[in-house]
Amino acid sequence: MPGFHHVEIWIADLPQARAEWGWLLERLGFSLESEWSEGQTWAAGGAYLTFTTSPNLVGSTHDRRRPGLNHLAFLGGTTDDVDAVMADAEQYGWRPLYQDRYPHAGGPRHYAGWLENSAGFKAEVVADQS
Repeated sequence: MPGFHHVEIWIADLPQARAEWGWLLERLGFSLESEWSEGQTWAAGGAYLTFTTSPNLVGSTHDRRRPGLNHLAFLGGTTDDVDAVMADAEQYGWRPLYQDRYPHAGGPRHYAGWLENSAGFKAEVVADQS
C-alpha cells in the first residue's frame, strides 16, 4: 500500500512549534499521539508527523526557499472549513500568504489557503475536490 509512514521535522523552538503546529494539526483532525521533552508526534490517516529538537541541529532558522522542504499540504475539509482555518490562523501564530489570490492561488480549480508560521514553515490547507 503506497503512502507516507511518517515525516519528521526538526525545529529550533519547541514551545513555539507546539503552540502553532498544535493548533493547526488539531484543527485539521490530527491527534496528539505522544509527547516528550524534545518533541511531539501527531497522527492522522495512518501516518504521523513528528516535531523534534536535536543536538545535531545546525542553525536556528528554516528557509522554505532553500533546497529542502518548501511546505506541507493538508486536507482541510470543505471550502467552509478551509475558510474557517484561514480566518482563525493569525490568532495562533500563522500568517496568511497570497491573500490577494485567496482561495485560488494554486489555480482556478484548486481551493486552498497558505499559511506561514513564525519559524518560516509553510502549510497549505486544501479543500476537498467536488
